[in-house]
Amino acid sequence: MKAIVFRRSIPRFAALKLIAPTWRKLYDWPAAWPISLEDVPEPALPTPAWVRVAPRLSGVCGSDLSTIFAKGSPYLAPVTSMPFVLGHEVVGTVTEAGAEAEGVHVGDRVVLHPALGCVVRGIDPPCRACREGRDAQCVNVTRGVISRGIQTGYCRDTGGGWSGSLVAHASQLHRVPQGVSDRAAVLIEPFACAMHGALKARPGPDDVVLVIGAGSIGLLTIAALRATGCRAKVMAVARYEHQAALAIALGADRVLPARSGVAERYRQWAEALGAEVLRPELGKPTVLGGADVVYDCAATSESIDDAVRFTRGGGHVVLVGMPGIPRNVDWTPLWHKELTLSAAYAYGPEWVGPGDAENDGDAAAPLCREVATFEMAIERMAEWAPRLEGLVGEPFPLEQYPQALRCAMNTGRSRVIKTVFRID
Repeated sequence: MKAIVFRRSIPRFAALKLIAPTWRKLYDWPAAWPISLEDVPEPALPTPAWVRVAPRLSGVCGSDLSTIFAKGSPYLAPVTSMPFVLGHEVVGTVTEAGAEAEGVHVGDRVVLHPALGCVVRGIDPPCRACREGRDAQCVNVTRGVISRGIQTGYCRDTGGGWSGSLVAHASQLHRVPQGVSDRAAVLIEPFACAMHGALKARPGPDDVVLVIGAGSIGLLTIAALRATGCRAKVMAVARYEHQAALAIALGADRVLPARSGVAERYRQWAEALGAEVLRPELGKPTVLGGADVVYDCAATSESIDDAVRFTRGGGHVVLVGMPGIPRNVDWTPLWHKELTLSAAYAYGPEWVGPGDAENDGDAAAPLCREVATFEMAIERMAEWAPRLEGLVGEPFPLEQYPQALRCAMNTGRSRVIKTVFRID
């Protein structure tokens, strides 16, 4: 089968890590990338509890781009196994089911929950994280019936969505509701990630929320806030006009600029948030006041620094994007304002109000029912699909992976929020 395979290459890694940031043309040269389109065997079913899935669409995630272009942290390198086939945002069709696979059948249209936790690995008893429904934080990701890997798409034994076939444990698969298109279904995994982040802070109806970044995670975070009943005033920070229009369409009340200089950007943000900007002798401005909750979905050094500055005293900062190794972030505002700093990775159990997963947007309502984020995302997608599927651009065949990755890397020019592959 055809697959886009990532192979470790120290020379390519060094070139992309050390040279490309100053000679950016290197990012546009596929020969420098550590991936290639290859003919590889289909992965085998590790146990009879596994199934085979033929991907229909598979998304390009920011973590995929960080991996390919050496922009991320080496922190996760020990929990991957190479070579691996990329792609963890997947909607596909079950083509083979093992004799012990429960709950799925050949022909089912499914989305993939990519975490490779204890159940998937055949480990019993499971670790504490998996017992608590947080398989994305499983501590046994180097053990069990498959090679090391935190997710499908970073494990050599599972395959990935950027191919003609992958294997998954039956517990990883969820049927796609009728009426939800493939273009909407491929967003369920990142929608679940955004929902997990949105529910970390639970802003109340009188709060002001600032979402920094209007790429796929930022826009899906806005949608997740509204889909889970948030009635707070939501402001979004967007770099491009098409992002700003989508932010408003998905529920933002106002869009703030991201591309102006620091002084002008801070002036406009402070005016919108009712904050005061003071200028020290050196460095970026000091901000008094700000938003009640700030979701950083851009995950750059600058966005993290802005997030802690523009959160009011006693407020909450949530890191939703993958931060890498930030530089020049001044953590003094975090200390001075006694901020709460949370991070949201993947998905897990969410506590919601009685009888209603939305909790009516009331941060003070009692939380008494546990719901898996992935299940919430699928349920909400049944309603939100018409509004979200427009985030997905025209699919690329695997053979056009250089064009696809250029599209994903240059959203200002391509005007595409979510780049996806079409697997025929």
